[in-house]
Formats: sequence, structure tokens, C-alpha cells
Amino acid sequence: MEVTKNEAKTAEFEERARKLVAQMTLEEKAFQMVYQAPAIERLGVKAYNWWNEALHGVARAGVATVFPQAISLAATFDEDFIEEVADAISTEGRAKYNAQQKFGDTDIYKGLTFWSPNVNIFRDPRWGRGHETFGEDPYLTSRLGVRFVEGLQGHDENYMKAAACAKHFAVHSGPEDLRHEFNAVASKQDLYETYLPAFKACVQEAGVEAVMGAYNRTNGEPCCGSKTLLTDILRDEWGFKGHVVSDCWAIKDFHEGHGVTSGPLESVILAVKNGCDLNCGSLFTYVKEAVENGSLSQERVDEALVHLFTTRMKLGMFDGEGKTPYDNIPYTAVDCKEMQELNLRAAEKCAVLLKNEGNLLPLDKSKLKTVGVIGPNANNRKALVGNYEGTASRYYTITEGIQEYLGEDVRVLVSEGCHLYQTKVSGLSVGCDRDSEVKAVCEESDVVIMCLGLDSGLEGEEGDQGNQYASGDKPNLKLPGRQQEILEIACASGKPVVLVLLSGSALAVGWADEHVPAILQGWYPGAQGGRAIARILFGEKNPEGRLPVTYYRTSEELPEFTDYSMKGRTYRYMTNEALYPFGYGLSYTNFVYTDAKVSSPEVGDEGISVSVTLTNAGGREGTETVQAYVKANREGTPNAQLKGIAKVSLKPGESREVTIKLPLAAFALYNEDAVNKAQAGSYTVFIGGSQPDSRSERLTGKETAKLQVEIRETVVLK
Repeated sequence: MEVTKNEAKTAEFEERARKLVAQMTLEEKAFQMVYQAPAIERLGVKAYNWWNEALHGVARAGVATVFPQAISLAATFDEDFIEEVADAISTEGRAKYNAQQKFGDTDIYKGLTFWSPNVNIFRDPRWGRGHETFGEDPYLTSRLGVRFVEGLQGHDENYMKAAACAKHFAVHSGPEDLRHEFNAVASKQDLYETYLPAFKACVQEAGVEAVMGAYNRTNGEPCCGSKTLLTDILRDEWGFKGHVVSDCWAIKDFHEGHGVTSGPLESVILAVKNGCDLNCGSLFTYVKEAVENGSLSQERVDEALVHLFTTRMKLGMFDGEGKTPYDNIPYTAVDCKEMQELNLRAAEKCAVLLKNEGNLLPLDKSKLKTVGVIGPNANNRKALVGNYEGTASRYYTITEGIQEYLGEDVRVLVSEGCHLYQTKVSGLSVGCDRDSEVKAVCEESDVVIMCLGLDSGLEGEEGDQGNQYASGDKPNLKLPGRQQEILEIACASGKPVVLVLLSGSALAVGWADEHVPAILQGWYPGAQGGRAIARILFGEKNPEGRLPVTYYRTSEELPEFTDYSMKGRTYRYMTNEALYPFGYGLSYTNFVYTDAKVSSPEVGDEGISVSVTLTNAGGREGTETVQAYVKANREGTPNAQLKGIAKVSLKPGESREVTIKLPLAAFALYNEDAVNKAQAGSYTVFIGGSQPDSRSERLTGKETAKLQVEIRETVVLK
């Protein structure tokens, strides 16, 4: 829904902000630049806490709809749906904010400035925070990031529904335990080709209101005080108009971790001078001293404050109650029936069917008497939600979802199987203390559903409570603890085994790929996750998810975790064959592609269109993810890259022509000097249900259509 922003209204807000800031004392200004901004009663400024989170639902402030984790939502490959979810999140955000304001609650996590989405590139599967992202691909991350921002901020021409924040700018993806001192070294080419596109799209296409800096240095400069990132690129090159916030307590890392400044005062000067407006932390109170001693200009401080107060005015905070179209959203909008239904739909859309030998799935409940549900994630609520989560009024684990779905018709036998990562469940046992139970459940069951993987205690942010690997990163890609052993016990029983993986990242499940007939990746599927997975396992819903990340065979094949060069990383640059490739996912029905064609053999300034006839040749209704990839046919260029997506739902026997527009930019690549060129020469356009690599074609049993096009003359793009 396109709505043109009212430029005159924005200019009015900026002018009002300027007049307000002009009346403040220097001390008041300094205190307004920290996230816990106090009230200035004489000027009618209420206290405001800038820190709020909404990664996959309103977080950390009581009950809210807990949607699937960000990486899960990415697996939908559905930008329209991402905006629908983000719009629902901001509706709940407004509903909660309205109630909190009514009762005078201005605490942390109670504002309308949400520090989401995380549009960092998930370049290494070991990174603990990768499940907060939209995956490894800049194009997919850009498309989903833009629509998430638009959903949060809304389409009213005068007021924002909520303020989104693209984070962590930039070149940030672990290691977690080094983030406060680490220098991420990236070439200009990798910077512009991989690490910056999603931020640029959020700024220029979505008009994101805020950008958060990263903890690390990038090419020697601390990101929250980087002239290159915050001034040269963000403001000057991209024309960003909103505010910049530091990551939490990142300013003190300048002197304590990075050693680029001598102490707090110097760190604050570096950050503010180079474009950081707001401090998640308390050091910006030094702004007063910095201005008084002439190290920081009054003009720059005023500019920062105008950015901040303009944001608050765009949210309607200075216009009195009833002025924005969102002031009357009632508290009852939170966790309502419609939200729960949307959440269930989200969980259904994100599951990825990785293997289905002999069409074991979907299971026919009329032919089953007993189902075994085994594994440490069978009844693990933590494996539903990931991190940066809210509190659901009700959770459905996989066990609960299957029990509800089967009711009294089928007996469900349950076993934890083993601890998620330790060698035993009971502290006093000698170990392997659920093996006999696993064997008993398998013996009595017609089919065994193994629920394995990770939870946010095993992968997450450094310092999160309960993180078993101190840093939050994974040491390797294996199933932790004894999970592999109980999986082998189940397979040895001779009963059909379905493996359901709950995780926020890729796992090296090579043994399972060889020995388990059916594998479903459920991610962290949200509070309704168990119900969604039950509906997929028993055929009420057809899986449609696609992998937003590559599943490698082993972590040994990856470059060093600290190496930020993209060489050998992700589907775009890897040379090894994946276990399960980016863009891959199976369906219960059979989609057939015919009549692929391009609108022109020559790519001009307007780009070209690629179209194909898609037919559902199977017996079930389903949704296909049509993917278009582009490969430059010359040495030293990336593998075929995703450049277009279409989601298409078809009934059995139904056909439709699907057209994907590929702009000239889809054919452009950055060179070593970060010049973006659509170079003269030959290109291959691929269209199909997966990327065009040999592994995907072998797994799906389908070849991707290949079409040749050319660019006559080199064009340099902005």
C-alpha cells in the first residue's frame, strides 16, 4: 500500500523540534541524548525510554504475540507476508503503548522506537545471533527488511505507527566473544556487494527512521563512531534523514575494548562528531563537558537532538491524545484471535521440508494407532521462541501440538530422549538415562517423530542468561549432546522416523540425510509452532518454506570465523557442494515449470522480465516459491545470485503464468573500488523452484530453466 509521506508535515516537525531544542540548557540537551531521556517539565517534554525491541513480536514487556523468529520468517521468502506480520507487531506495540501511557508507565521496553530489524548478513552458521537475521543473502535480506520496516512504520502520510531501526551497522556477524574489541576487515567490494545493500534498501526504499551502529570496528573504525559509515555512506551517500543510535554500552568499548580513545570523554566526542545521535548507555552525559571545552560543536549537538525530537513528533508524542490514527488502538488488540491465527499461519509458512523419501509425509492419522514423539525439543518452549522474545499467553510445543491434533483417536507416547546438550537428564544417573525409554517408545509406535536441534540457550547473544557456550556462538554444526545417539537408536528400531529440527541456524545433519526418510526444518516457529508442525506432519498444510541459509556438510569446510572476506562463504561464493542449498525446500505436491522466456534477449536501462508457466501437477493445493537468479558469464564473478521472487498458490491442476521483473541493477556487480557496473557481456538468467546448482537439481529432481541474455554497453549505476 503506497502512501506518499507528507513532506510539509515532516518539515513542520523538524521546525518544531528545532524551536524546542533551542529552549534547552546544555545539561538538558546532554541528558536527552541517552536512551533514558528524563522529562523536562517546563518545556512539556515527557520522560521517554528509547529502548524497545520487536524482532518477531513486541518483546520484553509482558504478553504479546510471539511470532516465529526472524530467520523463520525469512524462510517464507514472502515479502507481502513479512509486512503483514510487522504491521501486526506495530498494532500490538501501539496497543501496549496506549495502555502504558494511560497508566503513566514510561519504563524500558515501553516506547514506540523498536530496535528491529536485524539486517546483518548471516555469513557464518556458527554465529549465535544469526537467527535474528533474514539469512545469508543480501537480496532476500533487503526485500524482507524493507517490508518489515514498512509494516512497523505504517503508511499514514503524517504519522509513523512505530519507528523501526536497521541494525547493526555494519559488517557485524561474530564472533560474539570478541565483539567489543574485534576489527572486521572487509574489502570495498564485499562491503558494497554483501554487507551494505540491506541497510541501503531500508534507508532509501523504506525510509527507516533509525540505524543502530555495531559493537565492532570495521576497517579500523569503531562502527558507532565511524566517519566512513555514519557520515560518508549513511548521511552523504544515501541521504539518511533519521537518527543514529549506538549499540548498548558500545561507546565505552572505544576506550575499553578497541583502544582507539583514551577515555569516556574522548569516546563520546568521536561518536557524536561522526554522527551518533543517541547513546544506549549513559556516557553521552559527557556531551556537556565536550561542548564546554570546545571539543564538540553546539551545532552538532543540536542537530542530533533535532533528529531525536523529530522522530518523537512523527510518532505523535507532542500532539496530544487522539491526533494519530493509532491512538485509539485498544489493549484488547494484543494477543487477540486474529493475531493468533496470523501467528499459526506464519509458523506453517516457514517450515522447510528437507527430505521426504517414499512420500512418508504427510502421515495419515487414520492408519496410525500409536505415535512416538521423542527428543529434548519435543516439549521445549524455549525452542519455540528464539531470543528477543515477548511472553505468549499460551505455547504449543511439538508434543502439545501433536496431542491436540490427534486427540483421542491416536495414542501419543512421549520421551525427552536425552538432555539438549548434557550427557544425562537426571543429575544422579550414570548417563544414557532415557535410552531404554526411547527404545520402549519406538517399539510401541507405528511412526516415530524425533524432535532435535538447538534452542536460544545454545545460540544467541554474548552474555544472554543461560547460554551454554559462553559466547553464544556454536563451536561446530553438530547436534549437541547425545542427540545423534538417540536418533540412531530410533532408526535402529526399524520404525519409520521423521526428524523435526528446531534451530535458528544450519546444522550438519549428514547422517540423518543418509538414514532418516523424512526431515522437516521447523526453525524457532513461535508460540503456535507445535500446532503448525502437527498440521504439516499430518497433511492439513503443505510445507512451502525455503532455506534462507546454506546447510553445510561440516564446519571444517568453512573459512576462519574471524575472516570477513566473502570468499568461500554462502551460496554466492562457495565452491563445495551444500548438504541442503540456499533456496531449497520440498512440497507435498509437484510443481512443473514450462515455457520459460525473457521479454528481450538484450538487457536495457529498464531491465527485462522473465516469465514461466507454473502448473500444480500434483494432488494437493500448494504454494510455490518461484526464484530468479542471475549469473554473469565471466571469470571472477559470484555464483548465480537470487534477484527475484514470486509466491504462487495453485490448486491441483491449476496453471498460471508468473512474471518476475529484473531491473538493470540485478545484472550489476561492484568492482574492487566499489563502483557498481552492469558490464557489457553475456548473462544467464535462471528461473525455477530452487537455485540452479547441481545439488538442488538432484534433490528436487528438476532442472532450472536457463536463458541467455546480454548487455551491449557497460552502464555505471549509483
